[in-house]
Amino acid sequence: MADDNGMGTILKNNQPAILREWVGLQMADNSRRHILSEAEVGEQSRAFLDSFSSACQKSSDEGMAGLHWDEVRASLSDLSKNRAHAGFSPSETATFVFSLKEPLFAALRHTYASDAMRLNQETMSASAMLDKLGLVTIEAHQRGREKVIARQQQELLDLSTPVIKLWDGILVVPLIGTLDSERTQIVMENLLQAIVDEEATVAIVDITGVPTVDTLVAQHLLKTVSAARLMGAECIISGIRPQIAQTIVHLGVDLGDVATRSTVADALRIALARRGLSVHATAS
Repeated sequence: MADDNGMGTILKNNQPAILREWVGLQMADNSRRHILSEAEVGEQSRAFLDSFSSACQKSSDEGMAGLHWDEVRASLSDLSKNRAHAGFSPSETATFVFSLKEPLFAALRHTYASDAMRLNQETMSASAMLDKLGLVTIEAHQRGREKVIARQQQELLDLSTPVIKLWDGILVVPLIGTLDSERTQIVMENLLQAIVDEEATVAIVDITGVPTVDTLVAQHLLKTVSAARLMGAECIISGIRPQIAQTIVHLGVDLGDVATRSTVADALRIALARRGLSVHATAS
């Protein structure tokens, strides 16, 4: 029979056997074996079991409060975030903790084979602790996924607002999709930085891929034009289709003295002219 240290002593005395059975159970699930090797699963399991065993030995608090339990939660949070990045689902991540129950309960049954009351008590306590830790993995996984999604959204915004050098001193910003305040800010930042880097004097803002233009979109465009002018570059707005022209007139939006053209080709002709250049067809 175990001494009064209970769970901590059982984990300490049976840790190699518990770890071996636990890793085996995890590897029996073939759904993610292509992501984590047995060595990786073993190392993660060993690290968690070490911290869990240490917390149980140093604290008898079933409420799982204190520095030792904070370290257990922190290690689980890191593991959950890493697994979220690797593509694990919340339930798959939580199973890492829940699958520890079977080998741990087996050790409890062996230890308290002649004490049914103590076995029931320790089993319920162990189950409650692992349930709480399982919830920690789910919450941490969710936070990890949210960070991944936020990063991906930022990357998509960056990819959807490229600044392309067409000619010496001439840039083009092809816009595709809805132009909102957040995206306008990114467009401004990218364009202004490119104006400095390329010493550009003309920037073409192409809205061919913008589905609709309302008052707000027009205001965003004018902000971009104004910011570019402050950096010494004139803007030309291309992609003005008939329906967009009608909408702008209907809304009463004043584009001021901003040059507009229907196509990028037409806008490029103006840009080249402002740079003192021109394009001529050669005889075949």
